Amino acid sequence: MTTPEVDVSAPDDPFLWLEEVDTPKVRAWVEARNEETRKALCDARFEHDRTSLLDILNAQDRIPWVIQRGDCLYNFWQDDRNPKGLWRRTTLASYRTAAPEWETILDIDALARAEGEDWVWRGCTSLPPGHRHGLVHLSRGGADAAVIREFDLADKRFLEGGFVLPEAKGSAAWLDENALLVSTALGGEPFQTTSGYPRTVRHWHRGTPFEAAPVVFECGRTEMSASGWREHSPTYPRTCFMRRPDFFRTAFFVEDGDGAQRQVDIPADAYLHVERNWLVLNLRSDWAVAERRYKAGALVVADIDALLAGNRDFTVLFEPTRTCFLQHFAAAGNTVAFKVLDNVRSRILLARHQNGAWRVEPVTGLPGMETADFYRLVADDIDWLGADEHEGETFVVASQSSIMPPTLWLARPGQDAEMLKQAPARFDAAGLVITQHRAVSVDGEQIPYFQVCRSELPLDGSHVCLLTGYGGFQIASLPYYAVSVGKLWLEGGGVFVIANIRGGGEFGPDWHKAGMRAGKKLAHDDFAAVAKDLIARGVTRPQRLACKGGSNGGLLVATC
Repeated sequence: MTTPEVDVSAPDDPFLWLEEVDTPKVRAWVEARNEETRKALCDARFEHDRTSLLDILNAQDRIPWVIQRGDCLYNFWQDDRNPKGLWRRTTLASYRTAAPEWETILDIDALARAEGEDWVWRGCTSLPPGHRHGLVHLSRGGADAAVIREFDLADKRFLEGGFVLPEAKGSAAWLDENALLVSTALGGEPFQTTSGYPRTVRHWHRGTPFEAAPVVFECGRTEMSASGWREHSPTYPRTCFMRRPDFFRTAFFVEDGDGAQRQVDIPADAYLHVERNWLVLNLRSDWAVAERRYKAGALVVADIDALLAGNRDFTVLFEPTRTCFLQHFAAAGNTVAFKVLDNVRSRILLARHQNGAWRVEPVTGLPGMETADFYRLVADDIDWLGADEHEGETFVVASQSSIMPPTLWLARPGQDAEMLKQAPARFDAAGLVITQHRAVSVDGEQIPYFQVCRSELPLDGSHVCLLTGYGGFQIASLPYYAVSVGKLWLEGGGVFVIANIRGGGEFGPDWHKAGMRAGKKLAHDDFAAVAKDLIARGVTRPQRLACKGGSNGGLLVATC
């Protein structure tokens, strides 16, 4: 018996043509499917809900999120009049007021109209300390690839004859006002990894053709990407490079005074941050070094120069326990801020180096909260800011929950948090409570979940319940203030449930790894266990239970 020949060149997918996403034929097909959906679902109730939600999303009293560059606070703002957005700035004093005075730097809607392009804002990298030179990133229609164009932040215009890079995956970083480190996939296969990301870093001088820019760093073609950047600290200037073999591993290099690139001997799977002369690491695996073992999930810090000289001594700023794990960290000056989840409840702490030692203290002055996040306010090194170190060592903390709108606070070492902005309530949360429960998964693991509902909820199985989860990339699912859920679901009496399944970041690296690859089914089993527990407790019944998710959560929901 002979095996029949198969024509492997002939595609067996009749919808393969849909991958050409921007052709007239594909757009027509998509519009036809959209019309089917509109006819099936978009009734008068839908239009009412849609209008209500759009009014909230376009509200002018939303909190504008800011970052400080030099003396100004910068914000990117979108609303119904500016759907593509305004890049604008103000002062801290003005931002504190109810109606800040904003100066528009770049109007993306006007730019798109003038150039006939579907521009989407991807940010701007500016050069400290003056922040006059900026590299604006714009993508067409929201694609991963972006165009990079030099922008004058003082004159508020693109610089004629300035740095310009055509559309590609990658980035660029300032070395000084006349040179960039460019990590881009431009140039074809020699400059791309098999994933389509940049394989090289090139040193591009102003006034020279980019094609002539020499390669100063590279990774292997089968690795994920290569990148480079400059730490613009006047006291600790440093050029850094990174190879990423894959999504979770890195190789970190620093350039010495002779231009040689030296790899720093640290775990490949650690998350790292460079601030002044500090190297801060969040470990994803146990690490044994210099007769000491550091636990997976620990946050450690060391002096970079000492490391390069052979010193292997790290200071532990945080070490996880069975129920308390690190979620996020950032550094500013001589302060490292970090967020932990303790039984999936948020806490923010500040570690400050002073008088030769690190001291860790919680941020004080905050109200009780379900969820807190933070970011560094000031983009500049503290040495650019003069005598007041605290100005540079400032973090913005956002506190919120599923029923409490966001409030922004300024947090500095040794000081109580100072309220900065508070968002108005967007739905009626009277009588709503957040409770925490646990389900038992197929292997006996306890799976926590948050339940948001009326405080007096009869457990008779009658309630409509919406269950969501994520379970990936070490991201924790927490009770954030979700306007759409609050307005369209909770306000109408629905129950909302957030499942903390494996694969996420609720309980550290092991919890994350348990829901990866061969363990992915466990994450799905965890989600199903929460659904069963809701039914067993009498919160809902199968006919009244729905689930939703996006991205990794979308795959989860599709499976379940």
